[in-house]
Amino acid sequence: MILEIKVPAIGESVTEVTLSAWLVKEGEYVNMDQPICELESDKATMELPAEKSGKIHLIATKDADLKIGEILATIDTSAAAGKEENPSSEPVNTTAMVAKPVEAEKSANYAAGHPSPAAKKIIVENALESEKINGTGVDGRITKEDAMSTSIKKETPEPQAMTIVPVQKDSTAVPAEDRNIRREKMSRLRRTIASHLVHAKNDTAMLTTFNEVDLTEIMVVRAKFKDSFKEKHGIGLGFMSFFSKACAQALLEVPAVNAQIDGEDIIYHDFVDISIAVSTPRGLVTPVIRNLEKMNLIEIEKAVMNMAVKGRDNKLTMEDMDGGTFTISNGGVFGSLLSTPIINAPQTAILGMHKIQERPIVVNGEIKIRSMMYLALSYDHRIIDGKEAVTFLVRVKELLEEPLRMMIGM
Repeated sequence: MILEIKVPAIGESVTEVTLSAWLVKEGEYVNMDQPICELESDKATMELPAEKSGKIHLIATKDADLKIGEILATIDTSAAAGKEENPSSEPVNTTAMVAKPVEAEKSANYAAGHPSPAAKKIIVENALESEKINGTGVDGRITKEDAMSTSIKKETPEPQAMTIVPVQKDSTAVPAEDRNIRREKMSRLRRTIASHLVHAKNDTAMLTTFNEVDLTEIMVVRAKFKDSFKEKHGIGLGFMSFFSKACAQALLEVPAVNAQIDGEDIIYHDFVDISIAVSTPRGLVTPVIRNLEKMNLIEIEKAVMNMAVKGRDNKLTMEDMDGGTFTISNGGVFGSLLSTPIINAPQTAILGMHKIQERPIVVNGEIKIRSMMYLALSYDHRIIDGKEAVTFLVRVKELLEEPLRMMIGM
């Protein structure tokens, strides 16, 4: 019986996916529920398992853009395990098979040679060949440590061969070998990000307002409790929890900043779902922390850490990405001092955090060294007036400069 493997329905808004990788080879025997390929949608990457056991025939090609319902491969469920056809007319060398029982067992095990998400990230970043990595995990799976070890031992790769067009000799010309170029297809996520950013710039009346916040009091709190906080809760006490909590309180007080436009209507929310910008191997994504207004700092830190780990390991799902009423982006972790973030449509506002710097500030008539950060609020002027934007930003500043206000709801 021939079973067709089709692109599954991933979400209501997803109509097309990209086949980012095949995890099996043509003609290979696959087991039920064995991951056979990776599909990349606008928001997340998912592994597609085999529906039945049998011999697989690959139809779609790697990096192909496929519609929902298109055929990826077929599985001959009548084929028995270990009965794969030998494309060569030469007799099988049974001696070699006996001499290498470990390799035969490994080829029959689909986990062998398949990297874990963390290991795959290292393999992609360092251009390693997973086939040459000896997996020490369960059933021969490649672990993060295996990939890191191979990365350290990897020799400097030879430059890729290229055709050099003869030019007139010039003693001042740059050598051709120093001017290599490479062309890579945009990932689906990068194409989606580009489309959304252009849409946000063209279809919103975007404006940015700035302020600066004194984080000295938060720095004191973190210095005093960071060790005991990590010991008790198993996570570090970062800045994102303070900023998220301050924004959640300010958003409830200035609801226009937490609203969205739907045609000629304005949708107001009595809850706060904050999208946190997370950098992943595939690009910048914005998973959502829901009902953040009801969470304390501990719960927020755990939620942020969970999303960061899932983003790093390519485990974010469509549910993690959908929705969001407001976005926070922290360019300060990369050293940015000031920026104008772009609205994450259909949201109408985004807060940009930046690098913390010690600067001389006048406090009560005296010059003191304080830990300062510039804040940027980009907003859609169609529904958010300047007064509301500034009121929101000043309220966030007030809560951050006196973090005790967040604790007692003042």
